[in-house]
Formats: sequence, C-alpha cells, structure tokens
Amino acid sequence: MRKLDTIQQKYLLNHAYATDNADHSGANHFYTVLDSTDQLIMGYIRFQQGARSRREPANGLRDDDLLEIVRDRLKGFQQGPFPCEENQLALECIEKALQYLKKRTDDRAERGVLGVEVK
Repeated sequence: MRKLDTIQQKYLLNHAYATDNADHSGANHFYTVLDSTDQLIMGYIRFQQGARSRREPANGLRDDDLLEIVRDRLKGFQQGPFPCEENQLALECIEKALQYLKKRTDDRAERGVLGVEVK
C-alpha cells in the first residue's frame, strides 16, 4: 500500500492510498481513502484495468468518470450560497482536462485503436 503524495498537506482531512501494484501501463487501479487517523475507511475507487471494449463490460471507473463527478460537485457549489473564484477556476481546469481526455478518445477512434492496448 502506497500513500499518495498530495498537493494539499496543511489541512488534509483524508489519506489516499494506492492499494495495488502498478501494472504494465504504469498506473495503479485500486485506491482506498482513509480518514486522517487512518482508522476509518472513507471509500474505495476501482479504475478500469485494460482496454475497455464494446465486447467486454467495464471493470472499473475511467479517469473521466471521476472528473465528471467532481465537475458536477463544483458546479453545484457554484450554484449554491457560497460560490467562489477558486472553485470556478478549479471547475474550468477540470473541464479542460475532460476536453483533453475526449480529444485522446476521439483521436484513438479515428486511428481505429479505441478499445485496444495499442499506442
């Protein structure tokens, strides 16, 4: 189990851990989030492992799934009673990240390698 090196450190409420070994892609796929005392499990995240094809069901979240969830939350905060510039900027950055991930998917589809482990 590897504790993530996080940007937010001074007021960190939870600890995130990669709980598997990185595979041939270089990425981990299983994460656990614990409270700041490492006693209470706050949640698990399982990411897609391997290419997601139309023939086989997904086996986990994609990066863009998680970003879409955070995007939705930030949009909600911005529509609530306490909107702020920092949340707006974070929202814009997440939307830009989603646009880049969409571009990658579109490029792979055009090249005929979407859903297969080919660069």
